[in-house]
Amino acid sequence: MRQPPWEGDRRTRVQGKVLSDRFVADTPTLDRTFRNWQLDGDRRSQVEGEGSARAGGDYHGGVSGKVLLASPRGYCAGVDRAVDAVERALAKHGAPVYVRKQIVHNLHVVLDLESKGAVFVEDEAEVPEGAVVVLSAHGVAPDVYSNSRVRRLEVIDATCPLVTKVHMEARRFAGDGRTILLIGHAGHEEVVGTTGQAPGRTILVQSPQEARTVEVPDAEDLCYLTQTTLSVDETDEILAILRERFPAIQGPPREDICYATQNRQDAVKALVPRVDVLLVIGSKNSSNSNRLAEVGRDRGTPSYLVDDETDVDPAWLRGAGTIGIAKILR
Repeated sequence: MRQPPWEGDRRTRVQGKVLSDRFVADTPTLDRTFRNWQLDGDRRSQVEGEGSARAGGDYHGGVSGKVLLASPRGYCAGVDRAVDAVERALAKHGAPVYVRKQIVHNLHVVLDLESKGAVFVEDEAEVPEGAVVVLSAHGVAPDVYSNSRVRRLEVIDATCPLVTKVHMEARRFAGDGRTILLIGHAGHEEVVGTTGQAPGRTILVQSPQEARTVEVPDAEDLCYLTQTTLSVDETDEILAILRERFPAIQGPPREDICYATQNRQDAVKALVPRVDVLLVIGSKNSSNSNRLAEVGRDRGTPSYLVDDETDVDPAWLRGAGTIGIAKILR
């Protein structure tokens, strides 16, 4: 699978890697995203894009240092697929195409699609009868499909295939009469959709503390599922507690946490010992982006979540010899 672009806008191939015009190695500059940081050289090491950097203009107040880019970074396959689904729908049907919830949790992607004619709504009931609606990558509960049929909506399902796998597991476990412990974050769209597959049999576990106190009706007929965008470390901690308390608990045949989530967290773990500050480029409602910032903070590195350069506080960078940058979507 190709390495997708950093922001999903204009794709540029440089030295066999697909990048975007937010970081074009042959310029070289982090133009538009960090427009005043100029990268000198493109020497490859464990992290991509290592080189000295200097700040120009007033934005960074004369801060100078080195910028290291975590690799891999950028789109996962599920996000790429979802964004393409909206763009294909617009090309086929024309504007407006309605999208239930944010197609992905990234402000710039949403604004770009809005400029092309996508209309984002919170609920399928807001979509005019008979119109085209795209369901987001995070998945939905079964009642969304039922409501859409009643309204005669033309539904394009952009649910991430891995999320669909979790939904199928939830229905299978519930059909076997088991209680499901769902590890995830309350209110996240993916958790709402997964819980909706078996609402009477699903209990949410959000933290190690909840894992220590959760009560189940039958400890011998118990299983677990996970949100696909969690912290790998915290999920392992929660599972260790649940397995100690409930030795008979069973999980899915394969782990549910997205491979892209895992390898981007691993990339940040490798990066943070080498940087003074970590900037994670992603929106605040993105579970993946928040987890990357948490990985940095848990390892003692000041880590900040930003949508773009306008969110960066110059005070964060003062005295920092090396800046790390990580990026993920969804």
